[in-house]
Amino acid sequence: MPVYHYQGETSSGASTRGTITADTPRQARDLLRAQGTAVRKLSDSAVEKTQRRWFTFGTSSLQSQWAGATHELAMLLYAGIPLLDGLDTIAKQRTGAFRTILLGVRDRVAGGAGFAEALAERPDVFDSASIHLVEVGENAGNLEHVLEQLANFKLRMMETKDQVLTTLIYPAFLVFFGIASSIFLMTYVMPPLLENLLKTLPSLPWPTRVVKAISDLLLNYGLLLIVVVVAIVFAFVTFLRTDKGQLFWHRFLLQLPILGPMMAKQGVSRIAMIVGTLLRSGIVLTSAFDLAAKSTDNRILRDALKECGKRMGAGENVAEALERSGVFPPLAVRVFAVGQESGRLEEMLERLAADYDRQVSMASKRFTALLEPVLIVVLAVFVGFLLVATILPILEAGNVAK
Repeated sequence: MPVYHYQGETSSGASTRGTITADTPRQARDLLRAQGTAVRKLSDSAVEKTQRRWFTFGTSSLQSQWAGATHELAMLLYAGIPLLDGLDTIAKQRTGAFRTILLGVRDRVAGGAGFAEALAERPDVFDSASIHLVEVGENAGNLEHVLEQLANFKLRMMETKDQVLTTLIYPAFLVFFGIASSIFLMTYVMPPLLENLLKTLPSLPWPTRVVKAISDLLLNYGLLLIVVVVAIVFAFVTFLRTDKGQLFWHRFLLQLPILGPMMAKQGVSRIAMIVGTLLRSGIVLTSAFDLAAKSTDNRILRDALKECGKRMGAGENVAEALERSGVFPPLAVRVFAVGQESGRLEEMLERLAADYDRQVSMASKRFTALLEPVLIVVLAVFVGFLLVATILPILEAGNVAK
């Protein structure tokens, strides 16, 4: 049954908004009118969801809010609070799109749908692993325990992702402001200075000529360069939206000298956490691999997991399937093999994920410590070149005047 978002006024004149479940928009308006609400705006959540996919970029934020809400909901269920009341409580603590999504889930559950079924209607926010874990918890009657496991898994996964992103923030900051300041100097500071020097000197030193050529290029063809850069970026982003583009980009990332191993370990750590959590919740290994593939961002790892799942379904050993993929590190293959043989696969996968998390954290700190001085030196050399290109003609102009 569709979920509709509405805005309106109560009988007392107060503004109100929320969600309601109905078969048709007309039925939704009738139900709201019966409740004493005058509807000003009514929209289908499915249409809004499609629009959000194309015009907004808040999915990552919604998923991070879901990680915190999962922990709170598990705590409320442990305290004996019913699921509907728990969803109401955590929805009151949220604002914006996520509050609307939670209210829509709450209305679907109140209408008779299962919690996992309601989550499955928003795959852009709730990933496959979350949906299937919730389904397992509902069927087993231990939803609060499964939600606690899911919350811990989500928070650990976010911490690992944030470590890599934090590593890249400062270098990106330096590069951006270095390029911005250079363009400002080339287009506003250097042209009038060079124009005065050309009147005094018969010829400019070669560093100054280089700077002048770049300055003239930016001044005369600046708009054209902007159009070309925007077109290249647009074409590249469009290419990345295709299957071939995603495969190319994800393979390129894994092959980078320092960042590649970090991203590979981060991906394997996430897979180990997902598979370990799913196995601990009673899901079989082949299904856990399939769900882990759906929850993995990197296409190379995702395709390797799908192929491994098919091979295991055909009777092949998990270690052999992982090794034949050629993607997973030998340590991960060995852990899967030993864990399956000893019957402690869940425990060993959690240890593997924790170990890779520590390695990613240490590697990111080393990478930042190495990259910062390198970027500072590069920027210092560039600024020094501009300084030399500026001072040399001034000195020569002084000698000519004498």
